[in-house]
Amino acid sequence: MSRDLSGAREVLDGDDVARALTRIAHEVVERNKGAADLVLLGIPKRGVPLAYRLADRISAVEGTEVPVGALDVTMYRDDLRLRPARALERTDIPPGGVDDRIVVLVDDVLFSGRTIRAALTALEDIGRPRAVRLVVLVDRGHRQLPIRADHVGKNIPTSLAESVKVRLAESDGHDGVVLGRPAGDQSAPESAPGAGNGSGGDMGAAAEGEVRQR
Repeated sequence: MSRDLSGAREVLDGDDVARALTRIAHEVVERNKGAADLVLLGIPKRGVPLAYRLADRISAVEGTEVPVGALDVTMYRDDLRLRPARALERTDIPPGGVDDRIVVLVDDVLFSGRTIRAALTALEDIGRPRAVRLVVLVDRGHRQLPIRADHVGKNIPTSLAESVKVRLAESDGHDGVVLGRPAGDQSAPESAPGAGNGSGGDMGAAAEGEVRQR
C-alpha cells in the first residue's frame, strides 16, 4: 500500500533512474562477458518493470534477446506467519528455466535483506542456477541479514524512521525516488549511516519502495 510521505525530497529524478539502469546494464554485460546464459527475474512489484527495462538495455548492447520474468516471494517470507493476509503476485519463469543459468534478481530497494532471502529460497524450488546475482535501484542500508547487491543504482543513506519510495512510469506515471517520513511520524530523526560501496561479489540477490522490511 502506498504511503504519503512528509518532508519528502526527490533524490533521483527520471533522468537519474535512466542513467542508473543504463550503467547497470553495462556492468552486468561486462561482468558476464556478454549476455549468454543470463536470465533476469524481477521481484514484484517494481522489480518486474525494472527487470524488463534492464533486459531491453542489455539486448540493445549485445544484439540478443535476454530472457526476463517475475519471481513472487510472498509465500517464502519469514514474516508470513505474523502477517498471513497478503495478495500473491505473479511468478513467470521464461522458457528454458533457470538451471545452469546466470540468474539476475532485480528489485527496487534493498533494505533488511529479508525479501532477497525469500527470493533465494523461492528460486531453490524452481531450479539450480549456476550463479545468482542481485541488481537493486536503491540500497538504503540497515541490513539484518548478510546480503548485499552486486549492482546498485544509488546508495542512499537513511535513518530507520525514513521511507524510500520508488516511482516508475509503469505503475506511477513517472520515474523518480523520494525520501521522507510516513505522514504523521513524529519520531526524532536518527543519524544516517554511511553509504556502502555499491558493488558486491557474493551470492547477491531486493525490496519494494515502501517502508517494508526487506
